[in-house]
Amino acid sequence: MATRAPELPPKQERLGDDSEDYDDEEEEEGWDDWDSDGDDAAAGGGLLCLFCSTRFDSESSLFSHCASEHRFDFYKLVKETGMDFYGCIKLINFIRSKVAENKCWSCGQAFSSNSELCRHLHASEIPQLEGKVPWGDDVYLKPFMEDDYLLHSLSVFDDDEMEGYGMPTERGQCSAGNGSLAETHGNHLNSVIDDGSDVIGRFEKAFTVESTAGECSESLAHGPSDRQLKIARASAAARGIKSVDDNYFGSYSSFGIHREMLGDKVRTEAYRDALLDNPSLMNGATVLDVGCGTGILSLFAAKAGASRVIAVDGSAKMVSVATEVAKNNGFLYGENMEMEQKRDTQVISVVHTKAEELNHKIQVPSSGFDVLVSEWMGYCLLYESMLSSVLYARDHFLKPGGAILPDNATIFGAGFGKGGTSLPFWENVYGFDMSCIGKEVTGNSARFPVVDIVESQDIVTETAVLHSFDLATMKPNEMDFTASFELRLSESGIPQSGVTECYGIVLWFDTAFTKRFCKEKPVNLATSPFSTPTHWSQTIFTFEEPIVMAKEAPFVGSSASIGTDECPAVIIRSRISIVRASEHRSIDISIETTGISSDGQMRSWPVQIFNL
Repeated sequence: MATRAPELPPKQERLGDDSEDYDDEEEEEGWDDWDSDGDDAAAGGGLLCLFCSTRFDSESSLFSHCASEHRFDFYKLVKETGMDFYGCIKLINFIRSKVAENKCWSCGQAFSSNSELCRHLHASEIPQLEGKVPWGDDVYLKPFMEDDYLLHSLSVFDDDEMEGYGMPTERGQCSAGNGSLAETHGNHLNSVIDDGSDVIGRFEKAFTVESTAGECSESLAHGPSDRQLKIARASAAARGIKSVDDNYFGSYSSFGIHREMLGDKVRTEAYRDALLDNPSLMNGATVLDVGCGTGILSLFAAKAGASRVIAVDGSAKMVSVATEVAKNNGFLYGENMEMEQKRDTQVISVVHTKAEELNHKIQVPSSGFDVLVSEWMGYCLLYESMLSSVLYARDHFLKPGGAILPDNATIFGAGFGKGGTSLPFWENVYGFDMSCIGKEVTGNSARFPVVDIVESQDIVTETAVLHSFDLATMKPNEMDFTASFELRLSESGIPQSGVTECYGIVLWFDTAFTKRFCKEKPVNLATSPFSTPTHWSQTIFTFEEPIVMAKEAPFVGSSASIGTDECPAVIIRSRISIVRASEHRSIDISIETTGISSDGQMRSWPVQIFNL
């Protein structure tokens, strides 16, 4: 088996490249009575009110409007609660998340429309806040709205205002004497943030001020720099997430990726069968397709008899492509078409947005969608972290009891032998021994996960179930998990000698369309080494050194190391943690490995950390 480079291309059929010119994008289409929640043309032309669709040229005018029209005095609230800069960021994102659900940010009451919510706010007083504030969770540091210019322009902590809130500032002679110096560095900050590269390191370096002014340099370092560093860090975090998302969406601009996924018969036919062969689920259903790519799942849903299909994608390019595909096949919904001209099959609308922001683009029906379908799976199931978007759509846009397809996912693991590495290739290259290269390649694989096909004959242990996800009920934080399991040699993995080497652990997944929703024909999509290969392949984690295993091994004394020829392990006990990484859309995997001998003695190896 040839080892692929550890740098992994993305693997889902959805989302493309926003970098091309699509200034004249088609308007998003919705249900017959859907209205846009805002003027798309103004999306980048001002600061959006926290509560309504009005936009403003400045932060002060926006918050003045909020105070007069929505009875929300931002500056007063900041002063009364003593909020710092991060607290303000959390508050803004918290309010936007509640308004998106047509809920009052202070009392939690839900309304049927934004206009009703705004009437409620105008007639209400902000209650006295006591105890823990509801926006205190760090989850609200993440921008709720893409390109929220209010977060980038927030200047509530300018020195004049800081004094008003009782916050310490460094002023006086030093401030006056070094005004031009402070201004110079302030301008440098803007250029650093705009550039977006190594923003914190470069900015902190820029504020290492060498001065003979003594206290003046100290006050400059401890005054404006602290405030501006906070702004820089928050801006860098927001821009970092946006940058990763842009790269992620842009990575799907290659039609070769879509060709590979559409050509994956195991994948595509599993979705086709689940949608076309379950009429009790699909006839007349309203369907939300998250991450539609070329729109293949939406086409299946329309063909299956869905009454309405909303296909969502984060890429302008793929939205254009999916719209053209739906139109060419007679499935595109025409909002301006006369009812007598419409055919029953013209049910698909394609919306350019991230799933989390769908309700900013269209008026989501109050009853919710009947079916949510998405091909969200990545390498090792969770790479690319699209599952969080699917769960968000489930919680906000799927009707109670609605179907999510697929509705179950399970991660499996097993030990693999020498054939699962590149060693056999390097041992005989046109008759020459290049095993020294193979050893180095295998050593590198112990630091990076490898995505490749592992043949079933190279699996040497029994299969273990690591974790199962009930996609209809799981919470987003359950994406992070730790699993403990034991691996024993399988009957097929025992050679004539009775001893073999386990070189590492390989992971794969199954996703299932179960009888819970697919009553006529449940479907299972398997990516196992024992099944037909898919474009997901398997994900390989190589040990630092192979562990010798035997079905049964006699006790040979304590001097021999467990997992060696002298004392083979009969069990490999492993503990694997998979968590979302600090880098957006990545995952971290840690593997703890312990070999157990026939008499119960144990040997543990150092923990291995992988990033995918």
